[in-house]
Amino acid sequence: MASRTEPSGCSGRGGGGAPGILPLPLLLLLLAAAALVPRGDGQNLVTEDVTVVEGEVATISCRVKNSDDSVIQLLNPNRQTIYFKDFRPLKDSRFQLVNFSNSELRVSLTNVSVSDEGRYFCQLYTDPPQEIYTTMTVLVPPRNLVIDIQKDIATEGEEIELNCTAMASRPATAIRWFKGNKELTGKSEVEQWSDMFTVTSQLLLTVGREDDGVPVICLVDHPAVKDLQTQRYLEVIYKPQVRVLQNYPLQGLTREGEPLELTCTAFGKPQPTEVKWLRVDDEMPQHVVVSGSNLLINNLNKTDNGTYRCEASNAVGKSSADYMLFVYDTTATTESAIHDSRAGDEGSIRAVDHAVIGGVVAVVVFAMLCLLIILGRYFARHKGTYFTHEAKGADDAADADTAIINAEGGQNNSEEKKEYFI
Repeated sequence: MASRTEPSGCSGRGGGGAPGILPLPLLLLLLAAAALVPRGDGQNLVTEDVTVVEGEVATISCRVKNSDDSVIQLLNPNRQTIYFKDFRPLKDSRFQLVNFSNSELRVSLTNVSVSDEGRYFCQLYTDPPQEIYTTMTVLVPPRNLVIDIQKDIATEGEEIELNCTAMASRPATAIRWFKGNKELTGKSEVEQWSDMFTVTSQLLLTVGREDDGVPVICLVDHPAVKDLQTQRYLEVIYKPQVRVLQNYPLQGLTREGEPLELTCTAFGKPQPTEVKWLRVDDEMPQHVVVSGSNLLINNLNKTDNGTYRCEASNAVGKSSADYMLFVYDTTATTESAIHDSRAGDEGSIRAVDHAVIGGVVAVVVFAMLCLLIILGRYFARHKGTYFTHEAKGADDAADADTAIINAEGGQNNSEEKKEYFI
């Protein structure tokens, strides 16, 4: 039985589909449509750009604002028809019709890849034809995120280098560093391979003993992924930290004849392998008992005075702490306390006496100043009065003798004033 094979239709990669077989009338219609070059400005078509993460689903929508039952079709970046009305000539099953009406053609594309990126065209067959395009952008999250640390175990005060690499992303990844909750600043380098980017960020960090066990976090800032991070815990070794504690007497002075008990505490990483006691600038008294980190003197005496040192060491280094011992005589200690108390009281009394004396002197000086001012004003006023009286007598007198006689209205007074005048 003879069979008839129709010529293949318009097909190809638009997302990479295989050729299909189309009926001849439809093929002719599509060829005629493809021959038309849209000259419209797309004023009646509406679409939006699409951003999608690789492997996810993208939706492309061609909408007509004022529908007149014209034909809508969607073309891929190679201008191959994906959908003509509700028919899909392109044999790529990843494209599926979501909605078709006189006012909208909506198509979904599953399992999006970077090769699907580009411009997709919406065409409306009006007179003249209209066309508008939408751009699909495909984001690729980093394939892998790795922290490489220069040294697995660092020594306190040492500077170490950490590198965080985010491979094969699109666009390039931004990398942020954190030590615990504190953000740090690294230095990034970007390498491009084809249309993919690999970013490496370097962090230089000077570590201390407080950093031991603290996580260093590399965090990716990329539009295709959220909360992508990796971390490494720091391991820092450091020399011991040494302290000397006085167990007895708990409080007060170390007195002659009483016991003294000291304990040396040392903590480091690794733990100290050796803890020892010694006396600075002198030999350890024979009656001193040393047991591991403890030092005991049962009966203190004056010869025990001095500085006692506890030393601890590990693979990193050695540290020490000192205890200065001064043995007091029992009676001398009490008398010294009483003497110190009396000396303090006498000092207070002397301070009070000085304050009182200073106050008295200030009052006396102030009173003398006031007295001098009053006397000065008194003498100035009386001297002025004499001249005033003299002037009153001289106002109406023809000569000096007559002025003296007329002053203050009396002969006796005149004579007295005359006598003062002469």
